[in-house]
Amino acid sequence: MDTADVAPTPPMGWNSYDSFSWNVTEAHVKANADHMAAHLKHYGWQYIVVDWAWYYPGSGTESPNQDAALNPRLHLDANGRMLPDPIRFPCSSGTNGLKPLADYVHSLGLRFGIHLMRGIPRQAVTDNVPILGTSYRAAEIANDTTAAWLNLMWGLDMAHPGAQAYLDSLFELYASWGVDFVKVDDIAAPTYRESEVDGYRLAIRRSGRPMVLSLSPGPTPLASGEHVAANANMWRVVNDLWDNWADVDALFDKLRDWTPYRTMNSWPDPDMIPIGRLSQQGPVGPPRYSNLTPDEQRTLMTLWCITRSPLMWGGDLVENRASELALMTNAAVLAVNQRSTNNRELHGGPSCVWTADVPGTNDKYVALFNRGSSMANVSCTLPEKQALVTDLWSGADLGTANGTFTRTLPPHASGLYRLTPSR
Repeated sequence: MDTADVAPTPPMGWNSYDSFSWNVTEAHVKANADHMAAHLKHYGWQYIVVDWAWYYPGSGTESPNQDAALNPRLHLDANGRMLPDPIRFPCSSGTNGLKPLADYVHSLGLRFGIHLMRGIPRQAVTDNVPILGTSYRAAEIANDTTAAWLNLMWGLDMAHPGAQAYLDSLFELYASWGVDFVKVDDIAAPTYRESEVDGYRLAIRRSGRPMVLSLSPGPTPLASGEHVAANANMWRVVNDLWDNWADVDALFDKLRDWTPYRTMNSWPDPDMIPIGRLSQQGPVGPPRYSNLTPDEQRTLMTLWCITRSPLMWGGDLVENRASELALMTNAAVLAVNQRSTNNRELHGGPSCVWTADVPGTNDKYVALFNRGSSMANVSCTLPEKQALVTDLWSGADLGTANGTFTRTLPPHASGLYRLTPSR
């Protein structure tokens, strides 16, 4: 089974990182899965993803590094494969791994994902554990590359056959747990690791289980666009996104630049959506609701939808208020993300316009953005002389536009519309 047909539309889900950093627990995951099943599944939301260091013991606000003596010890099996911390994930006792948690998520009609750091644990290399099913050992297949922000792993020498065998053994295990989505970190930037991307894709295929392959962090180099689009389902176009307008604004140009590589099963990824209850146990700033204003939050969602970006929510779903839920459950807006075609920027700059086609019709979707700091009129020329205009966020009929369509928008605000030719 390959990555080729697992993401025909942009994946929609929840990732634990923005809410809980590496402190996420089984209880947190189940609570967010319950909320998604009860309130969001009907709208297409389906992935529950456990982010980094679920195999690291304890909890804390610092990055989960090891000291020079490789303490604290990670939870690994005899072949150097990561196993969950049994304190945070009590379902993993014995040889269960994360299978009981995946089974719970699946029982709700949802899909389950995990985060992996690129490579093999340094602890496994120091212990020189055997690579499952081979005569190779861990010290033979590692190189000295590691993430600047987390020292738990060494990279893999993909020229050595034992490296692919190790990846195959990982995905054999995680397929047995029922994993549907894998986010691989330290692989897209600051260096794009082409041979390792190939290795993860091959390991997924050999596992026999369909899995979405997501690459991070960013920015993935545009020069690697052809390779990444052919081998991954999602890849980050920026580094970590947080709840400030400058970071959101920078994404307009990034998402425009990646337009040639946006296609079925291959989606440029602007990162998790930093909306809702954030950083309750790290990683950035105090516990809070998003610092983005209501206009900025709607602009983010409008941009993600008109650019068909993956919708991976970062805020704790359990803490959603009516305003967050409204952003996540507008069926007309989500249809733009899931079913539009030919998505493209018409005008850039402070008054930015994107458009897309409505399949099976002559209608167009149009997104208008005021990226500036004062009120502005934002306009687009109609493809037809006249069009009936529907505001997708409110559902309101705005009447007929003639020749051009213009809206007056506050700073950092946006609108998303459907234009139906009237003659």
